[in-house]
Amino acid sequence: MEINEEVLNFFQERLGYTNEEMKLFKENPRNVDVLSKAIPLMNKTIIAEVVESHGCNSQHKVGDKLIFDGIGNLITKLCPKRICIYALASIAPLVFASNELLYAGADPNEMRFKRSGCFDVGVQCGGWGRIIMELRVEDRKKD
Repeated sequence: MEINEEVLNFFQERLGYTNEEMKLFKENPRNVDVLSKAIPLMNKTIIAEVVESHGCNSQHKVGDKLIFDGIGNLITKLCPKRICIYALASIAPLVFASNELLYAGADPNEMRFKRSGCFDVGVQCGGWGRIIMELRVEDRKKD
């Protein structure tokens, strides 16, 4: 797919690429494919919702949501005030997988394994607490 030169210029400036780096970027067909899907991706919201919680030292509770834009940037103003780094790290592979499914033209909500949890095993197994999050992708709300 051919990408508009204006879009390429925007990304070159955004990423701080030299002309030589941009030439390399454009030579990779996967980069061109990803850029061709940027607009639909930016119209998505990725949500990791806490579906189970017990003993969480960061106080994550059922119903808490970590909200990401379509390309995986955490939208902090829409998230809990405190976010456990271990919960955030555990959801990263699912955010990546949702992007890959979108790039491939598949529905990321059909992902078979869309739950993740912090690595703390909970008090019953010698840890402190545990949360489980479930990922879903929605059309972005336009306010």
